[in-house]
Amino acid sequence: MILLQSLNSSRDFLPILLMFIVAAGFVSFVMVVTQWLGPKHKSKVKADSFECGIEQIGNARSPFSIKYFLVAILFVLFDVEVIFMYPWAVNFKSLGAIGMFEMFTFIAFLLIGFFYILKKGALKWD
Repeated sequence: MILLQSLNSSRDFLPILLMFIVAAGFVSFVMVVTQWLGPKHKSKVKADSFECGIEQIGNARSPFSIKYFLVAILFVLFDVEVIFMYPWAVNFKSLGAIGMFEMFTFIAFLLIGFFYILKKGALKWD
């Protein structure tokens, strides 16, 4: 009986396995065909880096300000937190007063984090 149940459950995953096999096969096929059919002209102009039509000046390895990365990470962090608010908004009526209290608590934590970031000067550009 247990063996029969495990066979049925493994059969349920067969379409997913086939999808992964077909996807991997398609990607492999396209990569091989583009290498086979694509142009193979090598020149100094093609080997040079190209950035929006602007000629390169200096070393591309120059250090960036950490502020740029910090703002990017903070944007992603607050953007993901907004995603957590969407299911709450969809189920707003069914959650009732408890759901409202939980969301106000969540927003309060967000605001505490935001004000902490402002106080530390993480968003100030010099």
